[in-house]
Formats: sequence, structure tokens, C-alpha cells
Amino acid sequence: MARSSGKDAQALFHSLRSAYAATPTNLKVIDLYVGFAVFTAVIQVVYMAIVGSFPFNSFLSGVLSCIGTAVLAVCLRIQVNKDNKEFKDLAPERAFADFVLCNLVLHLVIMNFLG
Repeated sequence: MARSSGKDAQALFHSLRSAYAATPTNLKVIDLYVGFAVFTAVIQVVYMAIVGSFPFNSFLSGVLSCIGTAVLAVCLRIQVNKDNKEFKDLAPERAFADFVLCNLVLHLVIMNFLG
């Protein structure tokens, strides 16, 4: 039984890898950016768990900044994806401008939260 599940998992990973190889480069870059933002949030949480959370507003602002940026990047990826028929009339430049504007608003709110 373990052999068949191992082969199934290997087949699944192979199919996912071959499907992701067909993904355009700009979407792969956005995926990397999302991964980096989430990784940075995880590092901050681990640091807070080890060292402590004395300036809790600073910790919360940093984590919310990372997670908010990741969410906005996922929204950008959805809008830029050519296979998504819901946003086919939206220009990629417009989607990126929305991403930049929303990031600006997000970080202004976060800097205000810092005090």
C-alpha cells in the first residue's frame, strides 16, 4: 500500500511540475514575491517567539505588512493571468497600478498604526 501511495505522490508532483513549467515568467516572479513575503512574516513570528514581543505594535505592523503585501500580490497575479477570463479586459499596467496604489495605502495605514 505504501508503494502505491508513493508512486501516486510522485506522479502528482511530476504533473504539478510539468503544469507549472508552462506558467509564464511574470506569474512565476509574482509567485516568488508572495513566497518571500510569507517567509518574511514567518521569520518575524519565529523571532517574536524566541526574543519576545516588547514593542507589540512593531511586531504586529511588520507581520500585517508582509501578509497584506502577499494578499495584494495574489490579487495582482489573478488579474494579470491570461487564463483568467474574468479580467481579460483589464490591462496588466492597470492591474500593476492598482497594486502599487493599494500597497501605498496599506503601508500608510501600517505606519500610522506604529504610532
